Amino acid sequence: MPPLLLIHGMWGRPSTFAALRAELAAAGLKTAAPALPFHDIPPGAPAPPGLATLRLADCVAALEPEVAALGGRPVLLGHSLGGLLAQLLAARTGAAGLILLAPAPSAQTLRPSRAQLRTLGRVTLGWGWWRRATLLDAEAARWGVFNGVPEAEARAALAELTWDSGPVLAQVAASFLDRRGGARVEYARLTMPALVIFGSMDRIATGATARATARRLPGRVDYEEWPDCGHWFFHDAIRPRLAQRIAAFVAGLPPGD
Repeated sequence: MPPLLLIHGMWGRPSTFAALRAELAAAGLKTAAPALPFHDIPPGAPAPPGLATLRLADCVAALEPEVAALGGRPVLLGHSLGGLLAQLLAARTGAAGLILLAPAPSAQTLRPSRAQLRTLGRVTLGWGWWRRATLLDAEAARWGVFNGVPEAEARAALAELTWDSGPVLAQVAASFLDRRGGARVEYARLTMPALVIFGSMDRIATGATARATARRLPGRVDYEEWPDCGHWFFHDAIRPRLAQRIAAFVAGLPPGD
């Protein structure tokens, strides 16, 4: 079976996938989970200056060697922003399959919601947020990202939040203003099988974006909405089911991929 490259989301780290990787390893799957540029800093560290200029294209360029290191064509799994990066990366490198968990919008699938705007409200306060590092505060994260997650697990996840790029957030949230088209995906190139999962309780990603993404993908697409799940797929009540679904998807890929 092909290996999996796991791409974390905005304000996240590879630790997002720690328990999931162990469960996938038990199912016989090889995984890698690199840090996006400037995301490998200790919790509580100040914002790296490089985040003020980091763009989507820089993230994709940093991930390309990770694909090559796995050998062959991996399955690209992305959560949130990682879901958009997985699409951009697959269009560049190819992939055996795509697994998109609550994917952030491409330029073609931007469908905002009031809940999303509430979650991101304080991040985007103040002139010039789009050219500096940003950080999601604990109150907004509890409401919009970790809703439905038991308190002990939410606290642990909150402690792992890190700084992220204002320019990247602007490219995603206001892609219509980006003359470079950084969030535009070449969907015609994404003919590989795909699995798209959205949690109906999600408040930072939107179901409209997830459904639009599934419709845009030209290959075989399995689309699922989980009614008991929010944005965070990685707590104990949801993660084992996710691991089983990922393993089943990978096992069902065409021979040779």
